[in-house]
Amino acid sequence: MTPFITPERFANLNKTHLENLVAIANSMFSRADHLNALNVNTACAMMEDGVAATRTLMALRDAQNLPDLQVKLAEPMIDKTVGYTRGVYEIAAHGQQDFNRLFESQFDELNKAFMVALEQVAKSAPAGSDAVFATIRSSVETANELIGNASQAARQAAEAGVPALTTRVKGPSDKSDA
Repeated sequence: MTPFITPERFANLNKTHLENLVAIANSMFSRADHLNALNVNTACAMMEDGVAATRTLMALRDAQNLPDLQVKLAEPMIDKTVGYTRGVYEIAAHGQQDFNRLFESQFDELNKAFMVALEQVAKSAPAGSDAVFATIRSSVETANELIGNASQAARQAAEAGVPALTTRVKGPSDKSDA
């Protein structure tokens, strides 16, 4: 029977793990950079809107127009808040997609290694144990299908999340326009 872990395999495994850690770190730094840019841009836009709103309020001559003016001034803030929320969600979703791709590739490699190991064990198993190994293979395949289906459902839910979030948040604002 051949050893499952040779020094070469161990070195390759360490190299793969290091590359995965670097990929995760790069993805995290990229997401942090995007989030920082979004925060700065949103803060600048909100400040500009605040200054414009203050000037508009200072120019107000008739207090009876105040309720209409409040609605008019609130709409850009609501739109910017929705845009900011959408931006944060998209940044998080992209980071999650990066992590999922990495996880799925690692999971596939783990499955391949497990199946190779299972085949090696099956070759050295006593006669008549074929049914046990067939059951194990079938169980692994079923588990892989379940994981694949769950992963696909999670991806679809994440992709549908941004439009649903925007619709829910902007819904009341759109009704006030009518």
